[in-house]
Amino acid sequence: MIRSVMFDFGGVLTTSPFAAFERYEREQGLPIGSIRRLNAINPDANAWARLERSELTFDAFCQEFEAEARAAGLLLDARAALGVLEGELRPEMVEAVRTCAGRFRTACLTNNFRIDDAPRPEVAEVLGLFDVVLESRELGIRKPDPRFYTLACERLDVHPTQVVYLDDLGVNLKPARELGMTTIKVADPSDALAELYRVIGRPSD
Repeated sequence: MIRSVMFDFGGVLTTSPFAAFERYEREQGLPIGSIRRLNAINPDANAWARLERSELTFDAFCQEFEAEARAAGLLLDARAALGVLEGELRPEMVEAVRTCAGRFRTACLTNNFRIDDAPRPEVAEVLGLFDVVLESRELGIRKPDPRFYTLACERLDVHPTQVVYLDDLGVNLKPARELGMTTIKVADPSDALAELYRVIGRPSD
């Protein structure tokens, strides 16, 4: 029996950060997908991963990220690249959170970093819908570390087999699925929501 629904933030509740990277790449004349490929190199110990675990200050991250880019044959401005990441909220996904919050225990599981501690008001409002919010920058661990998902279950007092988890990245869904969660990959939001409601039933059911 499903008792909890958990959501990733960027790329699920908001538009994809990869689309934002692609816009930046086009503007700067970089190969499309190059930043995503850069972040896939040594993904648990590179500058991006360390930033999301709060192991680097933002200034130190920028230096290391730009050095990693140069080593990969890319010239980029780390501050400018991160500056494009603030995606737009997806109203249909936010409404799904509201719907789930009325029926299930809910959590937001997000890999994020600290530049400004004050989120946009509309983002803060959405985060306030969840029973718990787990942030990599606060925990010092990040997805796909299985401990991230286990901690979410502990905080909501649910077993992984009682959880539905939505994320836009397969690498983050794999450990959740291995723990026993029902996983949904968010590529097209409409398709993902249709799958979610097939699993949990619609509010009128």
